[in-house]
Amino acid sequence: MGQRLDNATSLYLEAIRDGDYVKAINTYAGARYTQHSTPVKDGKDGFVDFFADFTERNPIRDVDIVRAFEDGRYVFLHVVQNLNHGQHRYVTADIFDTDDDAKLIEHWDIVAELRDTTASGRSQVEGPTDPTDLDRTDVNKQLVTRFVDEVLIPGDYDRMVEFMTPDVAQHNPDIADGIAPLQAFAAATSMRYLRLHRLVGCGNFVAILAESELHGRRHAAIDLFRIDGGTIVEHWDVIEEITPEDTWVNSGKF
Repeated sequence: MGQRLDNATSLYLEAIRDGDYVKAINTYAGARYTQHSTPVKDGKDGFVDFFADFTERNPIRDVDIVRAFEDGRYVFLHVVQNLNHGQHRYVTADIFDTDDDAKLIEHWDIVAELRDTTASGRSQVEGPTDPTDLDRTDVNKQLVTRFVDEVLIPGDYDRMVEFMTPDVAQHNPDIADGIAPLQAFAAATSMRYLRLHRLVGCGNFVAILAESELHGRRHAAIDLFRIDGGTIVEHWDVIEEITPEDTWVNSGKF
């Protein structure tokens, strides 16, 4: 789609998959590289230190970028990592900020285990992958902004029917398809969205980075929505509990 997307995907593939992390971060990152993956220190040196250890611990690394798009200066990636022939399998959602030269300058990510069974029978990443309806990007971003502001943050889950198709396709592994199971999950977990930190979109895909609570514990999440005809018809998410601040080596998830 563009140089920003090329730089983000190249960093992922060359650094993580191929293990050429020194060259990759020096090629694709800008003058600063602010990190929000809490085990990774800021800067290029922090990136190199983390992936030197990561690649040693995980000599076999298969990386599949399932979805990817640009929104102005931002890049979104939806990725599956299979390490050491299935010893560890993760789904990751990433957002990158870039500078005027399209170099990567800031990174947010959420990582979760990839599970074999889900409540909906759908995997955590399957479904349409390529953005469509590019002329509706702004309209779809406005729809999701309203969904966050009017439904998720106030917890007015009865109003989901105004924004979602009744049989919305669900990829959260703990939730079956449809609005009713999503509402039941919200009630059972005391789900609260506290703050929207980032929103990016391209055509029929819109992703949000948000701070939330589940069972009274703080979480970071990246939710991805697919919109068709002004209605949310599909939902993916990656959710990560926020660890205590004394475990972070940077400024935190947001």
